[in-house]
Amino acid sequence: MKDRSSRRRARRIAIGAAVVVALTAMNGPALYRFGTETYHDYKINKPEYKAANGQWKIVDFPDEFRQNTIHAALLHTGKVLMVAGSGNNQENFDAQRFDTRLWDPETNEVKRVETPTDLFCAGHTQLGNGNLLIAGGTKRYEKLEGDVTKAGGLMVVHNENPDKPITIPAGTRFVGKTNGKAFVSKDPVVVERAKKVFDKETGRFLRNDPGLGRIYVEAAKSGAKYETGTQDNYRIEGLKGDDARNTYGMAEKLALDKKDFQGIKDAFEFDPVAEKYIPVDPMNEARWYPTLTTLSDGKVLSLSGLDEIGQLVPGKNEVYDPKDQDWTYTEGVRQFPTYPAVSLMQNGKLFYSGSNAGYGPADKGRDPGIWDLESNEFTKVPGLSDPKLMETSQTVQLPPAQDERFMVVGGGGVGESRQASRKTRIVDLLADTPRFEDGPELSEGTRYPQASILPDDTVLISGGSADYRGRGSSDILQARLFDAKDDTMERVADPLVGRNYHSGSVLLPDGRVMFFGSDPLYADKANTKPGTFEQRVEIYTPPYLFRDERPSLSGGPQTVRRGGSATFTTRDSAPLKTARLIRPSASTHVTDIDQKSVALEMEKGEGSVTVTVPKSRNLVPSGWYMLFVTDDRGTPSKAQWVRVP
Repeated sequence: MKDRSSRRRARRIAIGAAVVVALTAMNGPALYRFGTETYHDYKINKPEYKAANGQWKIVDFPDEFRQNTIHAALLHTGKVLMVAGSGNNQENFDAQRFDTRLWDPETNEVKRVETPTDLFCAGHTQLGNGNLLIAGGTKRYEKLEGDVTKAGGLMVVHNENPDKPITIPAGTRFVGKTNGKAFVSKDPVVVERAKKVFDKETGRFLRNDPGLGRIYVEAAKSGAKYETGTQDNYRIEGLKGDDARNTYGMAEKLALDKKDFQGIKDAFEFDPVAEKYIPVDPMNEARWYPTLTTLSDGKVLSLSGLDEIGQLVPGKNEVYDPKDQDWTYTEGVRQFPTYPAVSLMQNGKLFYSGSNAGYGPADKGRDPGIWDLESNEFTKVPGLSDPKLMETSQTVQLPPAQDERFMVVGGGGVGESRQASRKTRIVDLLADTPRFEDGPELSEGTRYPQASILPDDTVLISGGSADYRGRGSSDILQARLFDAKDDTMERVADPLVGRNYHSGSVLLPDGRVMFFGSDPLYADKANTKPGTFEQRVEIYTPPYLFRDERPSLSGGPQTVRRGGSATFTTRDSAPLKTARLIRPSASTHVTDIDQKSVALEMEKGEGSVTVTVPKSRNLVPSGWYMLFVTDDRGTPSKAQWVRVP
């Protein structure tokens, strides 16, 4: 298989040589243009070059429809939901300007969608009914050290009354019993009643474990003299009698340091047919930067995130039931950094690759492993290279999904680290003892790489930057195709637009790939000018679409049950080699848990092809899929949308 890669490289060299000869014959002095933009444009638009390397083009979006796209999801209508929320722009947030667009790649039409709240940095996943679940978002923007004028932080409210919960309204004053300093709550909080604890053997009452509530408080006055450095007990003003005796606050450091983003509990289903957000029950926990993962029964697990006071949710995970549209906590507690890459396995367990997008302690919850949600047991998977450079890495399930192999691409150090990894790491979860092994390397350390599964069992890997948020003009204008059949990787055409933080990619039904976003910290190599959000959308057309003809696929049912078969019409079934169900993407922050490519059994008839869907619910969760057939040259058809109930 590696000989094929060598032949392709040789072919590209030969194409380049042919261009040199042609230019020399036409105009000898024209050779000086080699390496210039003119020659580059000439070269990348040659049919031979596109057939070997593919092509990138920037989509012509009218200015009034451009946005700071943070999230993108392909809907079963063929349109792409592009969500900015406030778009990492505090002026938009303060003005309550929240943005969502629907883009039709076929017609290039764009539609504004009313956005109910700030869905910036939410989580999302495809549901079995065809809707997109979106949960979490932004309650408050971060405040950097130096911008904070009032000391503040976490206040834990204790309720020692076992008979009733208590509500503490926003604006309540907390006064330190030792330090005498006053702090004011920013939001209301309900503190559950205390829990009575009894001796298991004798039944004797032992104690009341207080109910706890967490709120964010700020000093009543500005200035450094209102900071605290030690733990204190706080009296709650306005409470009387038993409430005053049973309820109090506890806080440690309340300071003028950096305050992180705060999350919200809001959740919505986006209906692709009605083209609007539908509110559902809010989560139990506020979450900013959460991951939503589909489970075996079609319910959705919500993981991690920063809560309503800007702290990492302390391992309290919860599940959404699409039937009842409500949330319940899981029994076990397990902590992950924000946007953890947690995927459903064929045995119903969950795989955490170690990839994440940021917040969380450097020494907790970052080891990759297999998680049994029922028992809360977690088995670590060894062998990961560059284990401390997993933040902002991308994880992709290699096609076909039946092989249960995952690849982790690139990554960087925790926080604003300058370190980045050039590694790809591959793990086979069907092995007796799964272990990561290194795959082919990237040309340099890469944070924020994008990876999209293609219908021909390759993975397009593109973009990213060598430093945090493209610092030092470190965007990497390179793209590669990874072949999952032989684990080789080959350079293809270079993208035109740099992509780092807040970027993503989505496979389209016609086999092309859409790239969106990028939020560089600076606009120059010296890091002196503030960066601007990249609003251009770029499309990559893979080499397989520059061939003479592609397979056709039409007709057939829109619904196929697991274990069932469906017959579709095709112009010529003889060349067809594979059939794949590809789950549509929901991409943000180097996290796309949804995408997977499932191999289907295929039987060819005269002008028809019959495909059979696997029986496993874990392999094929309920929902809409793109059905592609691919010929013996690796050229895919356009997708047919199929729903698996």
